Amino acid sequence: MKYVTNFFSTLFVVSTGLYLLPHSVANAVTLSNGAIAFAQPPRLVSASTPYTDTSFPNTTYYFTVEVPATAGEPLQQVTFNQIQGTEDIEFNQKDTFAFEGTRNNQGSKLALKAVKGDNKQQTITVTFDTPVQPGKTVTIGLQTYRNPFYDGVYLFGVKAFPSGEQTAGQFLGIGRFQFYAPTAATEN
Repeated sequence: MKYVTNFFSTLFVVSTGLYLLPHSVANAVTLSNGAIAFAQPPRLVSASTPYTDTSFPNTTYYFTVEVPATAGEPLQQVTFNQIQGTEDIEFNQKDTFAFEGTRNNQGSKLALKAVKGDNKQQTITVTFDTPVQPGKTVTIGLQTYRNPFYDGVYLFGVKAFPSGEQTAGQFLGIGRFQFYAPTAATEN
């Protein structure tokens, strides 16, 4: 009887493990054109800046991206495209940086392979030297020369690309920034 009980216990554990295996390991998706896409795309967690006054110099815009464990592929590249705002924001590409974690809980610094901007398209592309593995959260810091002169809402579309030769980017969401004109102190 002991042998039968152990046999069924082992069978239950093995069969449960086999059932759970496909759900915990995701494979990348191959599209009809051969491009690789995430099985589950990363998620834009937040977009923030510590300074929201117009014209504030040398500030950083932080974009935090979570790569789910079920992504199927590591994250290689992220593009940011300004889609709304009274003026075009210009970034200091050479001062762009990235790290594991969030703005308030920074982990190890991540090396960047390339940072390229396209002023005509209002896009900046950040490529990681080593792809970010599924299950990680990363933050990219885009350094500006200054906040915009004009107050209002500025929106950035964020798109992620997996590693590989031919990949399909997936839209993660919109980073929203609100800038305010400083109020002059009133004299008594």
